[in-house]
Amino acid sequence: MQIVRRAPAAAGQWPEHVPALLQRIYAARGAHDLASAQPRLAQLLPPQQLQGIDAAVALLADAIAGDKRILVVGDFDCDGATATALAVRGLRLLGARNVVHAVPNRIVHGYGLSVGLVAELAALQPELLVTVDHGIACLPGVSAAKALGWQVLVTDHHLPGAQLPAADAIVNPNQPGCGFASKVLAGVGVMFYVLLALRAQLRRSGAFADGNGPDLSVLLDLVAVGTVADLVPLDANNRALVAAGLRRLRAGQGCVGLQALIAASRREAHKLSASDIGFALAPRINAAGRLEDMALGIELLLTDDVVQAQQIAQTLESINSERRAVQQQMTDEAEAAVARAQPGVGQAPIAACLFDPDWHPGVIGLVASKIKDRLYRPTIAFAPAEPGSTLLRGSARSIAGFHIRDALAAVNAAHPGLIEKFGGHAMAAGLSLEQSHLQAFTQAFQAEAARQLAPHQLQAQLLSDGELAEHELDATHARALRAAGPWGQGFEEPLFDGVFAVAQWKVLKERHLKLVLRTAAGQLLNAIWFAGWQGTPPAERMHVAYRLAEDDFRGGQAIQLLVEHAQPA
Repeated sequence: MQIVRRAPAAAGQWPEHVPALLQRIYAARGAHDLASAQPRLAQLLPPQQLQGIDAAVALLADAIAGDKRILVVGDFDCDGATATALAVRGLRLLGARNVVHAVPNRIVHGYGLSVGLVAELAALQPELLVTVDHGIACLPGVSAAKALGWQVLVTDHHLPGAQLPAADAIVNPNQPGCGFASKVLAGVGVMFYVLLALRAQLRRSGAFADGNGPDLSVLLDLVAVGTVADLVPLDANNRALVAAGLRRLRAGQGCVGLQALIAASRREAHKLSASDIGFALAPRINAAGRLEDMALGIELLLTDDVVQAQQIAQTLESINSERRAVQQQMTDEAEAAVARAQPGVGQAPIAACLFDPDWHPGVIGLVASKIKDRLYRPTIAFAPAEPGSTLLRGSARSIAGFHIRDALAAVNAAHPGLIEKFGGHAMAAGLSLEQSHLQAFTQAFQAEAARQLAPHQLQAQLLSDGELAEHELDATHARALRAAGPWGQGFEEPLFDGVFAVAQWKVLKERHLKLVLRTAAGQLLNAIWFAGWQGTPPAERMHVAYRLAEDDFRGGQAIQLLVEHAQPA
């Protein structure tokens, strides 16, 4: 692991109240004034830029006017769950009286709108089916729905294949010809834009007695959670959406389900950050789709009953604890498999493909992510689609510079029939294939990785914002950093580095290192390095990459350094 400092960036135009530290950090991320650093809702890109938006609005407006049954079909991850809840809540706010929803079960149906799922949904007798966070790759499922006489609106953000589904309307910023300037909306963000456009059309048609219609900003808590959870880049447009949603959550104005989940995860709502969404809220919602049924997570986001929300939140807490145990066991098994497969001492494969017949398909994405981080190699983890099945589901995670979805497309083109189906993004993707094809696929995938990746790309780097001055190592700057986000993919949370003397250390729970670090000027700083215990005492002097945070346990003006990486100085 290399700690690499960001190149200095030119200063911008800032009001006096923005600390010099934040000015430096914002500039390093390409923001040179307050409007670009902290974008507001008024700066959102217009919905009219989205290709297919007019056709989508026409379908929905007609369905509302005709009291048609609208069926929202989501996906079994957090983005899909929030998008489903947002679509149902939003359509009801806009006058739809006959809205139902469904979500595939990961084990039973697999990903997306499958032919089998459509057959089951026929009992609901929908007239308009709306997909959220999927659909662009579900050609057979869309065709099956059309064959039953349903209208179909696809809202998605995943990359399309060579052919688009035969839907009545498609809204996806990544479809060919779409001029929407931001290609990184999450699925929940795409659906929010559809609702904005629908409200504008209903306003023009005089549908609202007050002339304005409902306030859709009440849905931004869902947009924030789904966007952060899906790890899409936080460009200016997404930051505006996430920041507005965080403001609602911090003010205690989120839906009762999210408020209950914040309490169950032992977070303080008024201090909630994007990091809290990513590491506390999203995993608990995702746990339902991984081990049980995401219908439970969606129910949490749709209920307005406080007691029911608290009960569901506690159930999700239990499921998430089970998920953590399953994940740890699977990760341990994966690491052992990697160790056995390494071609030489300390030498990792160019790309890792891992499979165990006893693995749970709902947790393989987390395992792939852990192994990717440890090896810094593209990694795919496979599990049986269901117990005893010869069909495998794979979850892929990538490293910078290796577009995992395009790599799968290249393998598919060179070896037709090897992959059953695939889809995804640059950094994460999913696929399915027969177990008998796994060895051939592994060889083809590793060959593609070897073709694309140069040796220097296989060295993990931590990008640092440099050293903090002694006067910046305080609670004032820690609070400013927390409030200055949202931080996330593409707009990374500030990371600093420096050389410290190790004054004290101890091991917590046999995994974590609790440290007291001394600066060159003698200042003592508390630090915690989660999973940092390597079995040997730390060096007397360490080069540490860390995040500056308030010490919520001690309170007051206390701070602590959250160590990301440390090595002997």
